[in-house]
Order: sequence, then structure tokens, then C-alpha cells
Amino acid sequence: MSSTNSSLPSFILMGIFGTNDEHVWLSIPLCVSYSFSLIGNSLIIFIVKADMQLQEPMYFLLSMLAATDLGMTLITLPTVLGVLWFEFRTMNFNVCLTQMYFIHSLTATGSAILVAMAFDRYVAICNPLRYASILHPMISKIGLVVLGRGVIIMLPQPFLLTRLDYCGNKKLHHAFCFFPDLMKLACTDITINNIYGLFTVILTFCLDSVTILFSYLMILKTLLTSASKEKSLKAFSTCASHISVVLIFYIPLIGLTMAHRYAKNASPLLPLAMGFVYLCIPQTLNPIIYSMKTKQIRNALRKQLF
Repeated sequence: MSSTNSSLPSFILMGIFGTNDEHVWLSIPLCVSYSFSLIGNSLIIFIVKADMQLQEPMYFLLSMLAATDLGMTLITLPTVLGVLWFEFRTMNFNVCLTQMYFIHSLTATGSAILVAMAFDRYVAICNPLRYASILHPMISKIGLVVLGRGVIIMLPQPFLLTRLDYCGNKKLHHAFCFFPDLMKLACTDITINNIYGLFTVILTFCLDSVTILFSYLMILKTLLTSASKEKSLKAFSTCASHISVVLIFYIPLIGLTMAHRYAKNASPLLPLAMGFVYLCIPQTLNPIIYSMKTKQIRNALRKQLF
């Protein structure tokens, strides 16, 4: 069935294997995770906006990350819970492409925000006297570049998928639409899709991870040449929350990508499990990490809530 015809294909969201009773029990931890994500990220956005002491570049970027996590939660929650609670497995082709685009666009945006946060920590530690003069005039431009890259670089993907024919199996591994998952269902040549997919990976996640690593190497170089070890440790401790967020962002993403690309003979539960980790863990843990490890966020929370 060709996607260019008036009769567009529909896909079947597999989600989780098992009986309806098992789905209900499995939905409980997912609902808890989604609830933490919705509440936690909304609180971060509200507090950064409401507290004048948090009107700094670092917290502006944190609120952008929270907004990205919130968007990821909202775009996937309906289909995931629809599969688990109501057995709503059929998804229209155009709806699937729309969800896929937002998932990948938000992921690319989140990666770019982590790069901007690494740059923020680099300036704060390596050039603290010029922190305000460097970042305050740039922060709005950084925000626009971060958002624009995520929107633009993923835009061709849905159009490239519409030129493919989908015949035979229409079953997706996940309870959401994912680019590698969709390509596996095509029965026509996907060379262009693979090339553009590789291009986006190199231009986003590979380049971003190398930039973050380089930023921390420069930070370590500055701290190791510092005269005071105590000040160096205190300065590096301000990076702990960002490093934690980077790890919980990239590890599930890499795991999910590897599961689709190299684990062809492995159990179908592997990409399924990695999919739920990718959807839930970063969005749930990010606000918790910053609330626990950032004194200014904790103080603002107490002030606003109590």
C-alpha cells in the first residue's frame, strides 16, 4: 500500500506483550513516572519564571530543558496509556508521522540544550568575571538557535517517509512512532532515509556529545591548574547535576538506537524495554536531580510552595 495514495496505511502499536491484566499492572509505574514528569517539569518552569533570583542564563536553560521534557511526556502519554489501558493500537499514518517528528525534534532540542548548559558551566568556571557580560546578551540567541536546530533538522524526515511504500507487516515495536521502527516496515528502497538519518545523528548527537566532552576537558584543565584544590572541588560540584542529566539523556538514547540497529536476533523485549526507559527515565529524573543538587532551586521551591 503506497503512502502517496489516497488510502494511507495505518500502523499497529505493539507496546507491551501480554494480557490485559498484565498491562494494567505495568501501567502503574508508567503512570507514576508520567505524573512525576508532568509535575516536576511544570514546577521547574513555574519556579524559574516566578523567582527573580533565578533570572540567570543557567536557570533559563534549565527551564528550556524542563519544557522539552514536558513536551516529550505530553506527545507520548496518550498513545502509551491508550495501548495499556484501552487497547487502542491502531494509529493513522499522518498522526504517526506527526508524533515521530515531535519525538525526534524534542530529542534533538534537548541535546542542544545540554550543549548550551555545558558552555554555561565552562564560562562560569573558566571565565567567571566575564560570565554576565558573555552569557546575558547571548542567552536569547542561544535559545533561538537551540530551538531552531531541533525544528529544522528533523523536518525532512516525515516527508522522506511519505515517499516510501509500506506493504505486509504494519506492526511497530513500541507504543509510539520511532523513525528506525517505521523504516523497517518499508518495502521500497530506504537508502536516502538512511543517509539523512546518519546525517542528523552526526550533526546532532555525535557533534553535541563531542562538544560537551570538550567543554569538560577545558573545565578540568582549568581546575587542575588552579592553586586552591578546595575551590576547584567546589566549582566542579556545580557541574554534578549537569553531568548526571547528560548521562541519563544519552545512555537510554544510545541503548534504544543500538537495540534497533544491532540487536536484530535479540528478544523483541529489548527494544521495547529500552523504548520505555528512553521515554520515562530522563523526563522523570531531570527535575528531581536539579531539585536535589541545586541549592537555589531548593530554596525557590520552599519559598514558592511553603
